[in-house]
Amino acid sequence: MTEQRRDGLVGAVALVTGAGSGIGQASAIALAEAGARIVITELPDRLDNAEITAGMIVNNGGEAVVTPLDVTSLESINDCVGATTEAFDGRIDVLVNNAGINVPQMAFDVTENAWDRVLDVNLKGVFFMAQAVGKLMRDQSPPGGAIVNMASQMGLVGYSNRSAYCSSKAGVINLSRVLAFEWAEVGIRVNAVCPTFVETPLTRPMFEDAAFKADVYRRIPLGRLATPEDVAAAVVFLAGRGAGMITGHALTVDGGWTAV
Repeated sequence: MTEQRRDGLVGAVALVTGAGSGIGQASAIALAEAGARIVITELPDRLDNAEITAGMIVNNGGEAVVTPLDVTSLESINDCVGATTEAFDGRIDVLVNNAGINVPQMAFDVTENAWDRVLDVNLKGVFFMAQAVGKLMRDQSPPGGAIVNMASQMGLVGYSNRSAYCSSKAGVINLSRVLAFEWAEVGIRVNAVCPTFVETPLTRPMFEDAAFKADVYRRIPLGRLATPEDVAAAVVFLAGRGAGMITGHALTVDGGWTAV
């Protein structure tokens, strides 16, 4: 039996937000490798990155389309869902709510604007994206689907310089539980993935600070950062048939950080 058939994702339609780089890109590629047809979203000014992800999938024999999305805009969310249904059979089987931001500030220095930006993207955006796709999943035939929300280990533990970010990701975890409970009756599973620090071009400059790097590595029993592919593997699992009895769960991909 092939990996694709075990995952049960062959022919499924998967929408991945913020898929132009990093975890979103890796998740889109991994879902495509499992047989899903992919809708890749990015902010309107980052569509070139989304096209790169789509090209990687298509060049590997998969199906992918690109559509712009700003998760802080309900109009943009509705347009994205509409474009997805037009492209692929009028349905969505998997939503990966990956788009997110961080504005590092010590708690005494957090501004209202920074707080609102982080919460608007990381929590409000996740909810209204899930709501729009959830309504479609409820009403499509057959009904149901899987929603995977990108949270963070920082939604389970605290860390300095990240009060808004930690708050938003804790909200994503509990939001996932609420949606899992409410939407189980219509066959929608909702889970969260909670990665540790992930090695990407965006995060590498952070680790030029020797003290910060030493502190992070000290806290990870496995002794390394996660890769985007580590997180993508968790996304594919939660989206697939093997997780058919898993909902309302927060799956840590943290190398043991939260176990200590």
